[in-house]
Amino acid sequence: MLTLIGLITILSLVVLLLIGRMSPILPLIVVPLLGALFAGFGPVEISGFFTDGIGRVTPIATMFIFAITFFGVMQDTGLFRPVIGFMVRLTRGNVIAVAVATALIGMLAHLDGAGATTFLLTIPALLPLYKQLRMSPYLMLMLLAIGAGILNMVPWAGPLGRSAAVTGIDVTELWRPLIPVQGFGVVLLIALAALLGWREQRRIAASGGAALDDGVLVETSNTLENISDAERALERPGRLWFNAGLFVLVLTSLFLGVLPAGYIFMLGLTVALMINYPGGKVQMQRIAAHSAAALSMGMIILAAGSMLGIFAGTGMLTSIAKDLVQVLPGSMVGQLHIVLGLFGLPMELMLSTDAYYFGLMPVTLEVVENYGVQPASVVYALMIGNIIGTFISPFSPALWLALGLAGLDLGRHIRYSFWWMWGFSLMLFGIAWVMGLF
Repeated sequence: MLTLIGLITILSLVVLLLIGRMSPILPLIVVPLLGALFAGFGPVEISGFFTDGIGRVTPIATMFIFAITFFGVMQDTGLFRPVIGFMVRLTRGNVIAVAVATALIGMLAHLDGAGATTFLLTIPALLPLYKQLRMSPYLMLMLLAIGAGILNMVPWAGPLGRSAAVTGIDVTELWRPLIPVQGFGVVLLIALAALLGWREQRRIAASGGAALDDGVLVETSNTLENISDAERALERPGRLWFNAGLFVLVLTSLFLGVLPAGYIFMLGLTVALMINYPGGKVQMQRIAAHSAAALSMGMIILAAGSMLGIFAGTGMLTSIAKDLVQVLPGSMVGQLHIVLGLFGLPMELMLSTDAYYFGLMPVTLEVVENYGVQPASVVYALMIGNIIGTFISPFSPALWLALGLAGLDLGRHIRYSFWWMWGFSLMLFGIAWVMGLF
């Protein structure tokens, strides 16, 4: 019964998010609550689930609120305008080159294995360029998400660490056979980015965008200067190098982890306001100018935390994971890890990362053990089949951060990216299969 209630709850939530007829905050709060009530949990238990869930995402929500305000103030000062101009000149506005560069930048930014940091580093820098070239921001997010998925196989990232905890195998031992898979993934992503960039270039031309000459966008320099007098008044060209140093210092601090990310952005915002906009009135004006986006997505992240807390606390996710492995015919049980790996990415829409690795994986290991399947093979099949979809799942707080930074909608992201990401995942899965990893 708990599995049925959990499936209905999750499917209802996903459908409402995909439809996009209401703010994501509403279904994230109400749907899990109704599911918990139907499952027989009372106010006291639900209060505990809520507290646990909120505790998991509070640092992310805090970081987001101050990060979006910090990046907004940096944009006010005009810091990113020379960067945009340089990138446009470097690529000559070539849409294909921008798409390939996005893929490479996303992978490099995810070297630390933290999704939130990846999106914080890349989206504020790339989004203005995508807008300038009239490219779809959903293409940007998809390429960043796939690149982050490839690099998410490193030992210090979450999936491999969870797998090592479940199997008892040393994490570096698990990682070594994955290095060639990551290499193939890099090559495949560059090829995919070039293909999608070519498709995007044709879409822009067909929609009456700026003139195209052999794939090169022209007449971009004039629009780079097309800003209002109010925006021009906020710029601080005399403090460009100071602001650039502050920006680099904040990002370096994030990489090194010298302080909690939220606190780093608090300090960065404080310095940025004091130096660029002295005076309490003007500082509050700059905060207010960016507070709508920051507060809105902060609320969504907290609502997602309540959802995660209820799903985890009620045991719905674990129950679903256990029952999923019992629906296959007996003749296929020995290949269960491969079957589940093939559908690993779609399951990202139904299972959180913890439920997948701590709920589904242990049961799968137990089931296939009697058929002579090695634990490492189960890890590779389940992880490679699933990991590319990490940042398409509504259960990923980092994805909500990315959506907030880019001002995008989850439903549209899923509709735009799902089939491309699943196809990419299956190609990577096939490569690993040919390599004999499972």
